Amino acid sequence: MSRAAPNEGWLPAACNGGHAYRDRVSAEYPSVVAFYAGRYTHSDRAVWSERLAAGEVWRNGQQLLADAPLAAGDRLVWHRPPWQEPPVPVLNKASVVFDDGDLLVLNKPSGLPVLPAGGFLQHTLLAQLQAWAPEARPVHRLGRFTSGLLVCARRPASRAWLSAQLRESTEGAACARSCRKLYRALCQPLPADWATGETRAITRAIGRRPHPLLGQIWCAAEPGDSGALPSSSALTLLERRAEAALVEVAIATGRPHQIRIHTAAIGAPLLGDPLYRAGGLADPAVLPGEGGYQLHAHRLSLSPPEGELIQLEAPPPFELMLHA
Repeated sequence: MSRAAPNEGWLPAACNGGHAYRDRVSAEYPSVVAFYAGRYTHSDRAVWSERLAAGEVWRNGQQLLADAPLAAGDRLVWHRPPWQEPPVPVLNKASVVFDDGDLLVLNKPSGLPVLPAGGFLQHTLLAQLQAWAPEARPVHRLGRFTSGLLVCARRPASRAWLSAQLRESTEGAACARSCRKLYRALCQPLPADWATGETRAITRAIGRRPHPLLGQIWCAAEPGDSGALPSSSALTLLERRAEAALVEVAIATGRPHQIRIHTAAIGAPLLGDPLYRAGGLADPAVLPGEGGYQLHAHRLSLSPPEGELIQLEAPPPFELMLHA
């Protein structure tokens, strides 16, 4: 089984070069401001009006300096000016858990976003990866504050089969060539009748619900939600602590924020998670990228189309080790 130690070093806060956000209008709108305020709810109409007045918005290749109606098919570009990105951990050779020239598995540090999102453009794992493995691409995501095993691949064919395994892996002999993903986490105390070493299944479906800052967010699904995604986790209590429980979570589906939602759904949110409340709903004032919780992708088994089973491990941080 391959192992890797966590990395050290940080990339300091720095301004990026700005970014162009492109949209194509699918229907008529009374104004540019109405379109943007409805599509990107992180900013209200007043903010979008200021951006329009500053000349940041272009329509069909022409800069707009005043609001105007939109027709279906119009192409908009918001030229966001440069902004400062927060400091992030740096990948180094110690981050590599496995590399066979195609498959590349990294031990991602907590605090490093995988792909551009949430105010990050260049301070991402993807950008760092391109500097020393330009053909490699992440096959899946881990949350910014989730550490541990992240799978990348250089060949498109490899990314295809890996993505299928990681997205819809299931347990059991009938799917012997699927992957197995094990996480460590600290959650709020579990019920007193949950014995140390006991495993229980969590099968709460995950769906989208309204969120004032994002428009929609993934949460524990409402009953009868036809668009909800079936989800399956198996949670094992490893150790009880004074105000927390150390748990291991095996996930058989790769849904957005699955572990954070599932632990919250059973009344034991991840310790320090500012977003998901007991019951599995989201705090309306918090965004998914905010940290404070301990979650680590600890072990991974992959079955390539050809060859032997690959078993990988990234040792957990001290807080997620057994202390008894």
